[in-house]
Parts: sequence; structure tokens; C-alpha cells
Amino acid sequence: MSESVIADFVAKFNASASERTEPATGRILLSQKRLVLATDAGKTTIPLSSIFDVAVGQVPQDLGKFFDSTVTIAFRKGDHRHVAAIEAGDDKVEKFSTVLFKALLNGTTMTVKHPARLGGRVTNAAFQPAKLVLKPLMVRFKRPDSPVTVDLSTVTSFERSQREVDGKPREVLSVRHMQDGQAMTSLAAIDSGRKMGILGRYLRLEYSDIVADLEDISLSGDETELLVAVYSTGPGVSLANVVDVEPSQVEMLLGGLREKGLLADGQAETELTAKGRIVVSDKVEDVNQ
Repeated sequence: MSESVIADFVAKFNASASERTEPATGRILLSQKRLVLATDAGKTTIPLSSIFDVAVGQVPQDLGKFFDSTVTIAFRKGDHRHVAAIEAGDDKVEKFSTVLFKALLNGTTMTVKHPARLGGRVTNAAFQPAKLVLKPLMVRFKRPDSPVTVDLSTVTSFERSQREVDGKPREVLSVRHMQDGQAMTSLAAIDSGRKMGILGRYLRLEYSDIVADLEDISLSGDETELLVAVYSTGPGVSLANVVDVEPSQVEMLLGGLREKGLLADGQAETELTAKGRIVVSDKVEDVNQ
């Protein structure tokens, strides 16, 4: 490879383009332009511009008996779609997937509106050009005036849609997250549906970790009701009156919710954490269905 190599290691892999049915052990080389899977028998070269999806930890069904911890890469070759699965140790898979996402996404030109919403209030912020930069556990949009940084551990939801931006249809990612104890929504538009899909994959990696943590948390009916009350009431409102529970019992419930990482003490009052907001969002959706 004439360009600089940013990852180089030995692993087990299968690339459908090589027409192998069983995995081979070989060398994995990644540059800013291409991914190469090489063995003594030959190599498969995958231009990064042909990659349209990256999944970490998901193994194609027909390869499940061969692989455990993997990075699965979907790419196009001519008019055909192919899948390459790379297996290595958990740490190596994590490091490689991070480097791969950066190679695919860093420097992507986007148009960002931040904040588009503060709480439930729509702002008058305008869309501005920005460059996408992935950092450890965060996404940064470098705007001409000031960067916008989204801590992925504070993301409570995100969705992808199409809407008109600057007079033309664009792929838009809406990200709800917490910043300085306040809920806000940021919008990021991009012309490439391929890169939007890959960015969505990257965000889901961190979001899925938060959701996985929540699966181990059990809540009583009173705790769930209190979380919704914290979300829906304003400052100075008695939570005991809202949930019709004795003040001493409310304090006990609040303490338990803090221990579970769903509430935190803000500057002026008790606030929902990112995990707490996910729980409340699910509860509100259940009520509205």
C-alpha cells in the first residue's frame, strides 16, 4: 500500500468476495483509502468508499459457527453486495472498529443546527457548515465559530429522517442528548446516505451499551412514577404531592434512583441522567400507544 497504514494485525476473517466458505487467518491492513485482507493465497481489497455498513459484535448467520467477537463490514463490488467478517480478541476488535469508523467518517462535511431544541423549546439557531470528527466516546462537529461536542454517554435517543435543508432534501440525524444538566436536540444534515448509515451505526454502539445496562435495573411502580414526575414537573413543585406519596417515602425512592444511576443532583434540583431519560421516554411512549 502506498498510503500510510493506520492498522496492521493478524486475525481470522472471511470475505464473500474471495468465495471462501470457511475463515482464513491472514493480515488485516487499513489505510485512509482501503482495507486489505491478505493471505498467502491472495488478498481482498475493499475501498473505503465502497463500505456502506459496519457492525460490531454481529456475525452473519451463515458464519456464526466460525466466529465469536467480530467486526462485520458490508461493501459493494460492482453491482454486487459482499460481507467481510473479521474476528479477533475483544480489545483488538474494539480498537480496530474505532479506527475504521474514524477512517470512514472523519472530515465528512455536514450541516449542523445546534441546539435545535432546548428541552421542549424550539430555538432560532440556523444550520451551519461543519466537519465531523470522532473522538473517544464523543462526536464533534467543527463549525467555523465554535465546535459542537456530543458526549455519547449522554445520548438518550436519535433518529434518521429526510428533510429540506437550505432548499434541498438532505439526510438528517436528530440527536437528543444532555449537556450541562439540560436536555437538548442537535440536528446534523449530510448529502451521503451511505455515511449517514455508518454514523448511525457508530452512535448505536454507545447507545446500546446504555440500554444493556438498563436491562439489569428493575423498577417498582412507585419508582417509575417518580421518574416521570421528575421529568414533567418544574422547579419548586412538591414531588410528594404529584405522586401522592409521603415526603419521607419520596426521599427513600429518590435515594434508590440515584444509586441506580437514573437521577443526579443538579445545581438547583434533582435531574434525570441520560439513563433516566431513556426510561422515561420508553414509559411515555407506552402510555401514548
